[in-house]
Order: sequence, then structure tokens, then C-alpha cells
Amino acid sequence: MPTLDRWWRLVLVVLLAAGTCPDRFVFAEDLFRDVVAPILQRRCLSCHNDQRREGDLSLQQSASAIVDGFIEPGRPEASRLIQAITPVGSVADMPKDADPLSESERDAIAKWIAAGAPWPSDVRLHEAVVTDLDWWSFQPIRRNEVPDLSPTDVHGSVSPENDLERNDFPIRNPIDAFVLAELRSRELSTSPPADRRALLRRLTYDLIGLPPTPEQVERFVQDPDPLAYEKRVDELLDSPQYGERWAQHWLDVVKYADTCGYDKDKLRPSAWPYRDYVIRSFNSDKSFTRFVHEQIAGDVLFPGDPDGILGLGFLAAGPWDFIGHVEVSESKMDGKVARNLDRDDMMSSTMNTFCSLTVQCARCHHHKFDPITQQHYYGLQAIFAAVDRAERAYDLDPKIEGQRLQIQAEIVRHRDTLQQITAEITEAGGERLTKSAQLVQQIQQALQVDKSARFGYHSQIAGDAETEKWVEVDLGQDRELTQILLHPCHDEFAGIGTGFGFPVRYRVDVAADQHSWRTIVDRTTQDEHNPGLDAVVLDVDSQPIRRIRVIATRLSTRQDDFNFAIAELEALDRNGHNLALNQQVSALDSIEAPERWSQSNLTDGFWAKFVDASVARQWAEAKRELDAITQEIETPDRLARRSEAHKLLEQAEANLASLPTGKMVYAAATHFAKQGNFQPTNGVPRPIHVLDRGEIHRPLEPAIPGMLPIGTDVSWQLEPDSDEGQRRAALAIWLTDHNHPLTWRSIVNRIWQHHFGEGIVATPNDFGRMGAEPSHPELLDWLAVEFRDGGQWVNQQSIKSLHRLMVTSSVYRQSSPHHEANAAIDGNNRYLWRMNRRRLEAEEIRDSILFVSGALNPEAGGAGFQLFELERPEHSPHYEYHKFDPSDPATHRRSIYRFVVRSQPDPWMTTLDCADSSQSTPRRTETLTALQALSLLNNQFNLVLAKKFAERLKQESADPAEQVRRGFQLVTQRAPDDEQLQRLIDYSTEHGMPNTCRLLINLSEFLYLD
Repeated sequence: MPTLDRWWRLVLVVLLAAGTCPDRFVFAEDLFRDVVAPILQRRCLSCHNDQRREGDLSLQQSASAIVDGFIEPGRPEASRLIQAITPVGSVADMPKDADPLSESERDAIAKWIAAGAPWPSDVRLHEAVVTDLDWWSFQPIRRNEVPDLSPTDVHGSVSPENDLERNDFPIRNPIDAFVLAELRSRELSTSPPADRRALLRRLTYDLIGLPPTPEQVERFVQDPDPLAYEKRVDELLDSPQYGERWAQHWLDVVKYADTCGYDKDKLRPSAWPYRDYVIRSFNSDKSFTRFVHEQIAGDVLFPGDPDGILGLGFLAAGPWDFIGHVEVSESKMDGKVARNLDRDDMMSSTMNTFCSLTVQCARCHHHKFDPITQQHYYGLQAIFAAVDRAERAYDLDPKIEGQRLQIQAEIVRHRDTLQQITAEITEAGGERLTKSAQLVQQIQQALQVDKSARFGYHSQIAGDAETEKWVEVDLGQDRELTQILLHPCHDEFAGIGTGFGFPVRYRVDVAADQHSWRTIVDRTTQDEHNPGLDAVVLDVDSQPIRRIRVIATRLSTRQDDFNFAIAELEALDRNGHNLALNQQVSALDSIEAPERWSQSNLTDGFWAKFVDASVARQWAEAKRELDAITQEIETPDRLARRSEAHKLLEQAEANLASLPTGKMVYAAATHFAKQGNFQPTNGVPRPIHVLDRGEIHRPLEPAIPGMLPIGTDVSWQLEPDSDEGQRRAALAIWLTDHNHPLTWRSIVNRIWQHHFGEGIVATPNDFGRMGAEPSHPELLDWLAVEFRDGGQWVNQQSIKSLHRLMVTSSVYRQSSPHHEANAAIDGNNRYLWRMNRRRLEAEEIRDSILFVSGALNPEAGGAGFQLFELERPEHSPHYEYHKFDPSDPATHRRSIYRFVVRSQPDPWMTTLDCADSSQSTPRRTETLTALQALSLLNNQFNLVLAKKFAERLKQESADPAEQVRRGFQLVTQRAPDDEQLQRLIDYSTEHGMPNTCRLLINLSEFLYLD
């Protein structure tokens, strides 16, 4: 309790802030301490501190702000601080990208400045840190008592204003009791039960995402069994289509797509096994704890189980920066930024998905509203410090996977040995070697090269230098040649420079029309020096030649892999004419990334040339000197060790290549094949530091791996030297701890949302102070405990059982009519006095059109079908939706199996509010636009399927009237009345059955659920 003196001081501070204190200067310091300082710390200090000084202003101490004129003591109207925080309309300059300060906050600051802006010398402001757990979501979960309602409460008291209370609303399970108690406390009534047709339609779409057939509706409506509804619930939950529907909700949250996103948006051909894993997990009703563990640390907690690796697709589901990882080294600033953002995505996805907590807000500063510091944030990042996204095998014998890891470790050791020998040579060469190497590099950087954008021919990448590649030129007929010229490539990217891709060992074979191949040049016995940009001139005998084949037997090192590249091949006759110009080229393989790299570039007449011949000669001379120095300091011991290391490395790489590869999934990984600058950590965590203001170039203290100190008995901080697997396993166990206050609330809220239209907490990804508070907190906790522990109503951690509880409640079975008196109290229906209507989601609309037309292909699983034509897949893919043929039956599968593109999503699906896979979508938006109506009427998919729908109806009946009646029943699950039938028959007579079907799949009754 505050002392009496403290109470009086607080009262006077309030009076001073209100401008009513008789002596306005007496307690100005108290106004600053108790009112102004907390405002500055909470709303301003994250940007305006001694380190960051945005706008050259720090508010940590008085001197800076007053001396720089931001605060003019006694003159608030002249203070730039007041000007910055005063909004014009609804927008203020400061705080930037945030809501303006409230009027009372601005007034308090102004009155403090007017009172002389006293700033006690002992006060230094520090960024506010929320430490208290006094928020509903951080409190322990409790099994609240189910309200015990009397019969009057159940049926309601009759009043003229609320005659709907006379409707029967039996309490079928505890959900009804909790909701009804809340309704009664707010003087809200319930709504009548939905009719059987509407109820079955709602239930079927909610559980499997497809409409019931008219026959199923009729059987259900006529079924006298009092448990007919419950039996239909069980049938739908047992359907394989249930997993296809509910996996989509999960994939929305985890940002699943089949491409990487960012600039190049490369394909992920092995992402789909994770999608199928999620579908299978829902269908098998996998324990939620197991489901969580597999997606965070399945490879550690369940070694040898394929699902333990497939589940890790969760951590790799989001966007990934190909350029920042593959084309930029991790030692470069941009590479560090890319990897920092990648860890942020893994960490935030984990916490958003399983805990409904916005931990990512603490990347640059302590969380403004929740008890999460930067240290907590980077501690969570450190859990993923060794993890990347890559393809990994998931169906292999664990022994084989163990062998793979062992061989990969051997390869690392042999490469380290080679690097050590190189370092020894560098040290032995001393300053002379260093200067020579620097001179070569300097001259190479000074080279000016004149060349076309068409660089030349480039083979596919190989993982082994001994991989044989070839490229061939057909001269069209037998020719007499004197010379063959091979022009090396030049590439400025990443400092590659001259001679890029030229084979280390090679031979040249030729053939005439009627003769077999013969070798005219054999340079396969020893390594050749890089030719720079000098043409390699090969003399030719006088025999006729039509075909010239260059065969690389040892490839050039690209970065961490190998390739074969030549800019131009010239075939000269005795007059010096190039007979190979524009002739046909073939090859074993080619990267084909126009216009830089293409087979046809080999004979197009363009190749790199030195502009300054003198510089070229200097470079060649410097290179020869460097080679001579290197050979001088080589010793027999080093040569022997290098030879042995090369031999062992080649053997290990061969052993690795011989192992079965198995099926692949794009998932979290620590061991994988190198790709450019993208190299595996091999399980060694990267050093993670707290970053000042989130800036990668401003590291502070090392981050200690750990979770959040919120409401569990599990130790939340790990040992700094804990290995990569231990970190993820600890996180998985922490997430599913019995006393975790967030995880169990989060999952039951997500399931609730998709049945009732809105979660008990309306912000399913944010249970923090900036999120919504629960509409039924006691019910939320009861559901969380019942689901976590199991009980009378829900089997332990069974999501199917949770569905059953929700959809069999009287709350779920209500109809959705408007009621004026209820709407006046609860216009948004937060307390569920009726059922919420909803429009079908994009996937439901597409699948339903396929279903009613008879075109739906039930094939499940496997690689996604493409609703586009793919162009330039190897470089920067283009996804051309307008070139796609919607009549292709291979694409008539359920929408969850489509190939999802991140940067160029399907425009038809996007128009219908499909989820944006670049961000977590816990809840779909529901808009109503003219573009939707136009798309549903005129999109080529709808036109094609309307024709198929008409063909189905004609096959089922020759009677035009019966065709119309049947079509209406298929889309609405009811028979048309006489007027509707006649109008549709008249329309069909005039415009044809395909146009009638086109009209039917645009009916609101088809697109909306009551």
C-alpha cells in the first residue's frame, strides 16, 4: 500500500496534469516521474535513445533533448517534441508507424514542459520492459465448473420483446451450458435450430469441404433415428476427405507453398510430402503432442520414423531467399541478413502457430506490450541456429542415414585437410607468395572485357569433378579444317572472372559422315592451367570432319560444385573462315538459362575478348609467376598428403553417391548438398547475438538458447553449448508441457473458429495484450483442459473428438436469422445467439464446382498439379496462368493438391480471398466485390466446368425439365419451387443448358452457408 504522503503526491500530480493545482511548479518533478517518464519510455525510447538517436534525438536524459531544442522549457508551443506528437487529423509524425499518443498523454507532456520541464538529475530513462504476467493468456489453465442451469434458464423466460426464448435449446454438452449462461447474463436469447437440410450442408462443408449429395440430404431428412445426426458426424470424420479439408486450415497458418518466394521464386518440387503428412495426420487423428513434436524435432525425438522428418516441413514451409542464401556468402552482410531473417521466420512461425504469440515484435526492441525481451527473442532464434531449409531423405533405413552422416563428416575432414595444406603453402611462401597472388587478383579486376550478354554454353551442375560432360557441333557436311579454337568464358558474378568453366582435363573427338569417332586432341592425363581468355588453338589434320565433340573428363570448380563451360567453338578452314558459325549444337546436358547460357551460344560468333591486350599480357605473366612460386614451395610431404587427401575425398564422395537417396522432402535440415554459397552447418550452431535495434552489423552479447519464462515448470533456458538437436527437442517439449498456458488454448481456439466463424479469441495468432480478449474465457479454459487431459466429452488430444463435441452442441445447430433485439445488444454475434453465415472459401468453391459437375478427380496425394504453364523454370520461373487449359482432367483434383505459387498466386483463387502464402493466414478475409461475380461468370474454368455440368445432366436424363431440376438440387441440395423451376426452364430453352449451369454455380445459395 502507498503511504499517505504518496497518495497526496499522486493526487497533486493528477491535479497538476489537469491544470488545476494552485502551485503548478511544486510537483512538476513528480509529474515527470509518475506520468511523463513512463510515456516516453513506453512510446518514444525505442527509437530515441543514446545508441539509435533517430532524428538526432535521445530521450534517455534531459541534456540532449533540451540542448538540441526539442524541448523548450516553459514553452510547449515552441518545442519540436510537442509539434511531432500532435496529430494532424488522425496522423502524427511521432510515434512513427504507430497510433498517436492519447490526448491526455500529450497534455501531460505539454504541462510538464510549461512547468519548466524539470528532469531530476538522478533519472535516466530506459526502454520499458513488460515483466508482469497479469494477462489472461499467461495465467494457468483451469478446468472451470460447467454452469448448472435451471430448466427456466434452459428454455428461457418468455417476454414480448424476446419471443425467440420460447424455442427449444437443449443443453447437449458443456459448450451449451457455458454459452447459454453468457447469453442469459447479457439478456440475449438463442435462435431456433437449423432445419435438417441447412444443418447437414453446414456440417458437411465444415468437416470435408464438399457439399452433400441430394440423396444424402434426403436420407438424413427422412431418418427417424434420434442419433442420425451424430452418426453422420462420425461418417464425415472417418472420411479421407476430412483430412483434405482440415489440412488446408493448418497450411494457411504455416505459410505453405510449393515455391520459395522472394525475387526468383524458385520451385520446391519436394515440398508436397509435408502437405500430405498434414492430411494424413488429421485423418489418423494423431495426438496433438505428437503432431507438435514431429514438426519441431521429429528427427531427434522419433529417429527412424518417416513422420519425424516429414513433420519438419513445418519449419521450412515459409518463404526463403534463394539469392541471399545461394548467391551470397554467409560471410557477407547480405548473406548474414538473409539467414537472420530465415531464423526469424522459423521462430515466429513456431510461436505464432503453437502459442498464438507475436514474439517477432521483440526483434528490434523489447516487446511493447507482452513480457518478451530481445534476449528472449534471440534466445529462441538460437534454437534454430544450425537449421536451414533443404531437401532431405525421409524413407530410408536409419542405418543408411547414419552412414550418410558419417561419410559427410569424413568429407568435411578431408576438405579441412586440403585447406590446411593450402594454408601451409601460403605461410611457407610468405610475403612473396602473398604479393604475387594479390597482383594476379588486382590485374584480373582491372581487365576490361568486351562481350555479348550471350556468355556461351554451360553444362548442368555436377557434384563430382570426375563427372564426364560433352558438347558437340555439327558442321552440316564433311569439311576440311586446319584449326579448332576453343574460347573460354568470362563471368563477372562473384569475382569468377576469366576461364570460367573451362575443363581441367578434356579431349576432342571428331567424326565424318561415314566414319566412326576418332580423338584428335587428348589432354586427359594431367590438369591444364586456366587459359584465361586466350583461345585454345588445336591443329587439325587434313581428313574430312563433320562433327566436333569436346569431352570434359575433369570439370572445373564453380564454387562448391563443378561445371563445364565454353564461350565459343570456331572451326577454321585454310582461308580462316569459321565454318562452325551458327551451326547446330547438341550436348549431354545444358543449363539453358537464356540469354546468358544456351547451347546455341557456342556457335553464335560472340565470345569474351580483352579490350586492353597489354593488361591481358600482364595478367598472363603474373599468373605464370604465381604458379612458379607455388611449385617452388611444394614439398614431397605436402604433395603426398594432398594426393592422399584428394584420393580419400574422392572415395568418400563416391561412397556418398552410392548410398540410396530415398524419397525427398523440403524440410528443416543441417546436412545437405552444398548449393553455391549455401552450405550446411552439419549440426554446428551458428553464433547468435542479441542485435542492437535488430541490426545484423551491431551485435551485442551472445544469445543464450531458450524459450520464454511463461507458466511452465520446464526449464526455459538451455546450456549455451547444447547441441542443435537438444535445442529443438527442448523447445518441442516446452511447447507441449502440461502447464503451458498458451499451446492448449491456441489449438482449441483454432478449431472453434472454423466451426463458429470466429474464435473465442478473435485474434487466433495473437493472445497477447494487443490481441482480443476471449468472449467466453471460462469455456476456452474448459475446452483446453478437456482436450489436453481427456475426459467425459473429448478423448485426450483427439482433434476429431473435439470436432464432435463442437458440432453436436445446440450452439452449433442454431439457425442464422437476424433478431433485432439481440442485434441491438450484440451486433457482431460475439456471444453466439445465432449461427454465423459464411461464404464458401476459394478451395470449397472450386472443389464444389468440380463435384457437382461430376468432374472431380478423387486421386489423393503426390506432387501438386499446375494451373499454369511454366516458363524459365531453371532461372527465374514465370507462371503463366492465362496459358493454362482448364479442361485438363489431370487438374480436376481437390484444390489442396494444387501447386501453390508464392509470388504469382492463382488470380482466380486470389479473387475469392484465398490465403496469401507469404504470410500466416489464421483466418480468411471475406470480401464481396464485382470482380468475384465477373470471375465466377466468365473465367475459363467456370465456362469449361459449366459445359461438363451440362453434359452430366444430359447423361442422367433426356428430359430438359428434369435436367434443370437435377442441376438445381445438386448445387442447393433442395428441389426448386414451381416458379424457380419454370424460370430456369425458360432460361435454358433460350440460352442452352451450359449457360443454365453457369447460372446455377453463381447462385448465392450455392456460395453461402446458413
